[in-house]
Order: sequence, then structure tokens, then C-alpha cells
Amino acid sequence: MVYVRKNVSKLTRTERRRFVEALLELKRSGEYDEFVRLHIEHFVGDGDRGLRAAHMTPSFLPWHRQFVLDLESALQRVDPSVTVPYWDWTRDRSPTSVPWSDDLLGGTGRPVDRQVMTGPFAYRTGNWTIRESITNVEFLTRNLGRPRDPIDLPTRDDLNWALKDPVYDVAPWDSTVTKGFRNKMEGWGSGRVVWRNHNRVHRWVGGVMLGGASVNDPVFWLVHAFVDMQWQRWQRRHRKHRYLPAKPPGRNSEQYGRIVARHERLPPWDMTPDEMEDMSQIYRYE
Repeated sequence: MVYVRKNVSKLTRTERRRFVEALLELKRSGEYDEFVRLHIEHFVGDGDRGLRAAHMTPSFLPWHRQFVLDLESALQRVDPSVTVPYWDWTRDRSPTSVPWSDDLLGGTGRPVDRQVMTGPFAYRTGNWTIRESITNVEFLTRNLGRPRDPIDLPTRDDLNWALKDPVYDVAPWDSTVTKGFRNKMEGWGSGRVVWRNHNRVHRWVGGVMLGGASVNDPVFWLVHAFVDMQWQRWQRRHRKHRYLPAKPPGRNSEQYGRIVARHERLPPWDMTPDEMEDMSQIYRYE
């Protein structure tokens, strides 16, 4: 049966409560921290050695598609009614709008140390201690909108700029490419506009969302559900275009063994990007 992922602003009070309670149960069991560890492990950049599967790479989109699916499956083992909602940051754009309510994700961090003091994921509730991170901070941090150095969320025009590009990705298949839907959506850039779309949202939220341990903020899942929704939109708009590269780079390429081609295994799973392109029999967006 195909299930539905809803706009977080459309969730009922009961749906909000059940989503939060399922997340808290995963945290209590220790399973949530496994997701944080996995993301940190696969946060490999251009300047690092080895395979890039999750970031600065063509497989950014299928990797996070499977990652969200795994979290969703874990939530549904706790409560079968729960699905991952998405946050449309082109509409809900202020630090006081959804999803930053006290009954959902809580608000921004306090000025002194960016610690989130409101909502169910505040450290003081005793339910959300950060155990897996790249720092020693145990509490959730945010700096919504960066008041001292303001930054705006991406707009609908920013999304459309990415969506209108008919090519999925281009060589050299990394953070430096200026063409292709993948990096326009992932958001690496240079010059006057450094961060776009997905990356800009991480910057706008701030706190733990700035690094490989960004999964420690539950908004991570809402952000990536919306990114996944944009991939579906791109797929519908450009039906003749698919994931690239179709074949792995040759041995003489600097990207040899560093990226995942269409029919290659996508670590840490056994599926390929090719198998991740059609989710119509699993979920849909509303």
C-alpha cells in the first residue's frame, strides 16, 4: 500500500504528537543514534580520499532517499501510522512558523550557547541528549536565520532554477560543477552565492545542522523529504533524463572509484541508484 508524506504545516495535532513520540522512542532505544553515526561515516568531501556516496556526488539524492526511507521504516515499527513530513521552506520561512512550534520541533537556540530550550527535543526535557557528534556538546543547538549575520531561506525561484536543468549531473561529478540538477539542488557554490537550496537551508537552521552530525536535529528529515520531493518533480518534468553517470569513470579519471554510477552498489546498502529512481509503489507526496 502506498503511503503519504504530508506537508508538516498540514499535520493534525495527533499526527504531530505521534511523529514526535515515535522519534523519541527511537532515541530512547538507541536506534536514532545509529542514523547519526551512519551519516557522519558517509560525510566524505571532495578533499577526502575514498568513495563519496552521500555528499558532493551524484548519489546525494538516492543516498538520502534511502536514508529517509530507513528512518521512516524505523518510525513505523514504533507507530505504523507515522510517515516523515516535509518542510516547504519556500512557504514557511520564519523562525516562528511551522515546524518550529513547541509541540513539534521547538524553536531556535538561546543567544549565549545556541541551546534549544523549547519543544520535545530540548536537552532539559531529558529526552534528547546528543551522544554521537563531532563535538562534545550534548544539547541540540540552532541559530535560525543567523540574526547576527542574517541569511534567507531559498525561494521558489531558487528551486525552479534547479528544476529546469534537464541534465541530472555532469563531470567532474563533485561540488565544483555549475550545471546539472544534482548540485543545483544540493547547493555547493562559490563566489557571491556560496550556498543554495539544500545547503542554504542547513546554514539557515545553524547549530548542529552545519556538519556531518546534522541528523541530531530532527528537522534534518523534514528537509530531506522536501529535497526528495524536488527530485520527484524533476523526474516528472524531464522524463527522458536519468541519473548520471550511467557508467563509472575510467581508471585514468580522478573520480575513478570515488563516485557511484547508475548500476553500482550504493553503500552501505545493496541497492543501486537505478533501483532508487522510482518510489511510486512505496510513497507519494501530498
